[in-house]
Amino acid sequence: MQDNQVTEKNGAAFVLYASVLIIVLFVLWGIISPTHLGETFNTVLDWIIVNFGWFYMLLASLFVLFGFVIALSPFGKLKLGKEEDEPEHSFISWVGMLFAAGLGVGFVFFGVAEPIIYYLDTPPGITPGTTEAAEVGLRYGVFHWGLHAWGAFSVVGLTLAYVQYRKNRPALISSAFYPLLGNKVNGWLGKGIDLLAVISTCAGVATTFGISAMQITGGISFLTPLSNSIPVQLAVIVIITFLFLFSAVVGIDKGIKRLTNLNLVLAGLLLIFVFFATSSVTLLESMVTTFGGYVANIVDMSLTMTPFIESEWLGANTIFFWAWHMSWSPFVGLFIARISKGRSIREFIAGVLLVPTVLAVIWFTTFGGTALDIEMSGAYPLADVATSEVELTLFYMLEQLPLTTISSILAIIVVGIFFVTSADSAAFVLGSMTSGGKLNPSFKLKILWGVLIAGTASVLLISGDGGLDALQTAAISAALPFAFILILMLVSVTMMMFRDLDADKNRKRRIRTDELKEIMRKEAYDELRAELTEEWREELRRELKAMGRNNAEMIHFQTSENSAIVGKSLSEISFPPHINVSAIERGEEMLTPSGSTEIQANDFMYILVQSEQKDALLDILKETKD
Repeated sequence: MQDNQVTEKNGAAFVLYASVLIIVLFVLWGIISPTHLGETFNTVLDWIIVNFGWFYMLLASLFVLFGFVIALSPFGKLKLGKEEDEPEHSFISWVGMLFAAGLGVGFVFFGVAEPIIYYLDTPPGITPGTTEAAEVGLRYGVFHWGLHAWGAFSVVGLTLAYVQYRKNRPALISSAFYPLLGNKVNGWLGKGIDLLAVISTCAGVATTFGISAMQITGGISFLTPLSNSIPVQLAVIVIITFLFLFSAVVGIDKGIKRLTNLNLVLAGLLLIFVFFATSSVTLLESMVTTFGGYVANIVDMSLTMTPFIESEWLGANTIFFWAWHMSWSPFVGLFIARISKGRSIREFIAGVLLVPTVLAVIWFTTFGGTALDIEMSGAYPLADVATSEVELTLFYMLEQLPLTTISSILAIIVVGIFFVTSADSAAFVLGSMTSGGKLNPSFKLKILWGVLIAGTASVLLISGDGGLDALQTAAISAALPFAFILILMLVSVTMMMFRDLDADKNRKRRIRTDELKEIMRKEAYDELRAELTEEWREELRRELKAMGRNNAEMIHFQTSENSAIVGKSLSEISFPPHINVSAIERGEEMLTPSGSTEIQANDFMYILVQSEQKDALLDILKETKD
């Protein structure tokens, strides 16, 4: 036992020190030679897209299919925890905290930008600047942030919640591989998996940090004389890093949960404002059209590639998003697992896959639809802004609506709070992953990871050409090795669910068998007792008749708590002469009483009495203590 604890402690230290060393070296590389870092990543990116683009497309669809299959199958009834465990958070707070894991920033940033960019930079086969391009742009925006976006998160979150709350394993990615590797997950193989997960998570979260900084800086430059530049973006990252420390101090229940609930209200207000500030009927029609097109074309969008034409569109858009989501799936998955104890698998899948998809339809059609309406009506060339300074697109759209300053400030606050909660969630998860799976990592670890993620995001913004391209490149590059981990996680959690479902069926079968045996035993006992009681009565009648006491009869009486005779012995009760208490039925026992037998509540008494004494006996029996 002690040796195992030492091994686990050494393993956690290895993951921490090795991951910190790798990330520090990466940050130093970006500081010393940002151009070389950018060129290297671009080379890696080109190789991955050419050779593994198909792999990302297929895998993202597999995750969605897997989620629906297990939710609709008998596996959906299994609970993420013990049978008596109940969810720790309300459904609304739970869904809100899903977005605290980073996707809230993505919705705000890409909700306007994606549809308007795709209006001009269309998927292959679509004519730019047409009504069809507008509809396809909205559809792909929802596609990139709907089911497929959450597919990888659901796999990691489900697997980790399963091993934590049903198998009592630590909150580590390596814990998911216990069915495949056994005790080897506690050794260096398991630590290697955890190290890979930490590196992948850091790259994915750094992408979120960078995008958040770009969005906030864009808003600040829109409202103030400050320029939308790298130094301002770095300053924003530093400020947010300090702000998240306050949230980290008070923990998940108070910090992230309260900020999330507040931001849900603020984001909802911003959504409602945009919806009613434009043509609401047009947006509602757009929602219906987008949802219908999404459902009708989801298979085609999921599996269509361009093998016979030269096109970079899939690599720069769909493949990027699938890789990005996979790269930060350890982070989001661990966080979702942490807040999902007590929910059934069916409820988990519904909350993680379906609810965000519905919200994506509403958000993207409201913000993207408004932007497209402004662009297509000629009111303002938002497409030019989106292709040059994508982070300013939201604010130029709000400029075309009433209350521009107020709505822009509200948008900056929403992004800022999402940034803080994302940083807090990321620091919490990375701290847990590098401390042996502790559900409450130390404050020092949270600070360490907050600083390292901020540093990673900063060097990505300044490397090469910087900006969104550098962030996208890092996410795609980091996701590839972890994608293979995700496939093995599918196999592992499926094995565990099959075993547990069989065990659960056997347990329920044993319970039903025991209940049936008990019912049959009780029925048999009641029938036997009734037969014996009737036989005993008949024999007593024959004896009385033989004694010449033909006028005797048997009285049956059951006592209650209030009966006056309860608590007295038979010798203490003033029965009329020639009264014979022949038997007392007490529970499942049949007693042959004597003068010292004490009467108890609920006793069923068999009393032999002469007919002329029956009334006097009944008066005594019916007498109460009141």
